[in-house]
Parts: sequence; structure tokens; C-alpha cells
Amino acid sequence: MKKQLKIPKFKNEDREREFWAKVNLADYFDPSDAQKARFPNLKPTSKSISIRLPEYLLNRIKEEANAMDVPYQSLIKNSLQKSFLVKL
Repeated sequence: MKKQLKIPKFKNEDREREFWAKVNLADYFDPSDAQKARFPNLKPTSKSISIRLPEYLLNRIKEEANAMDVPYQSLIKNSLQKSFLVKL
């Protein structure tokens, strides 16, 4: 760790913004000080969407999901996840 950062008590948010605008945190923290953090109870957020698919494609997806004994929406989600996470 570099030098100690002393954070004053702020009278209002404007004063706090001014303070943080002037502070360079690189003067106070060294990258070697970083520690891994774990958030075991943090769950990814989900948002439902609407998507239009050709009927033949949706039927094929449902058939494949049925053969795998998984819900078809889960199959779609997992396929998208695999497709995009590999590339990221």
C-alpha cells in the first residue's frame, strides 16, 4: 500500500464530488494490494424478452429439448450462453 487516504466528512454531495474529482486513487493504492473478492450469494439478473422465430425453427428446438429432457427455453438460453461466452 502506498500512502493512507484520509476521507473527510462531507457537508453535502457537491463537496464530496469535488473531493473525488481531485483525488487520484493511483496515488493511494498499488495493484499488488488487490485481493480477489467472492460473492457467493450474488445471482445474475434475468430479463424476459420477446423474440419471433419461424414456427419450424421453434418446433425443431422443442423437439431437441424434449429429446434432451430439458425445457426448450433453457435449451435456447444455454445455446446462446455457450455461443457468446466462448467468443467473449
